[in-house]
Amino acid sequence: MAGEQAAHIRHDDAGLQHGVGLFETMAACHGRAFRLDEHLQRLLASAAELGLGQSLDIDQLRRAVETTLVHNQLDEARLRLTVTGGSLSLLRNEPEADHQPTILAVATDPIACDEEYFKNGVTVQIAPQAANPFEPTAGHKTLAYWGRLRLLRQAASVGAAEAILLNISNHLASGCVSNLFLVKKNNLLTPIARGEEVRGALPAPVLPGITRDVVVELAQGRDIAVEKRMLTIDDLLDADEVFLTNSSWQLLPVTAVEKKTIGDGEVGPVSTDLRSGLLELIETETTQDK
Repeated sequence: MAGEQAAHIRHDDAGLQHGVGLFETMAACHGRAFRLDEHLQRLLASAAELGLGQSLDIDQLRRAVETTLVHNQLDEARLRLTVTGGSLSLLRNEPEADHQPTILAVATDPIACDEEYFKNGVTVQIAPQAANPFEPTAGHKTLAYWGRLRLLRQAASVGAAEAILLNISNHLASGCVSNLFLVKKNNLLTPIARGEEVRGALPAPVLPGITRDVVVELAQGRDIAVEKRMLTIDDLLDADEVFLTNSSWQLLPVTAVEKKTIGDGEVGPVSTDLRSGLLELIETETTQDK
């Protein structure tokens, strides 16, 4: 596996020139990436749907991730796997054999989150722009993240941990870098993600998160009813509990939306229980057969 000094990218790489590419961010525990195959399958499905190429091989990608973990000797890590379009011949519709994707696997120390965030919850704000369901790449984890990162930075400037995107119909979509969950009367609610739409509905500009899926599994195993449906800003503001999920912070409780307190302003029991269950599951799955 090439080291930092040896890594390079072609000057005409479609990812560098035009943001053509996909990525996955994963958490590793005990030297093993959590739900690696699910991440890779999502990436391959997006690559096929968006025309990134059919030459990607799940076994090759798996080896790249696993070798990177071993090479960096990291027991706990944040992993990022990036796949770009490679040569610009991809954009000229030349035969696939004439272009090969660029694959970059990077392992770094996990992002350190203040434990107070999980104990006391965080504040989020409503993003000033909407997610567009008519954008073909919406709901995929593409390299075109500048807009979302800009919104995230704006949120941070006013003390918010995340910005919540609405879609163009003013229904809830997701956070800039996370999936959104609401708890109402012990029911778990989450906006519809790409691939979950009913026939004839607008496409959902929401990434089907891997951690989101795990949390849904955990909730169902606890006999908590889960609904994936269109949700409004009133649903958010009137929720008993709110939390966000992604691979970096796992499950992050939200106790305020701008100046509006959620529930009683404390991290709720459902959020606490599901976060505990998620961390236990990560521990269990990454230590199996070791």
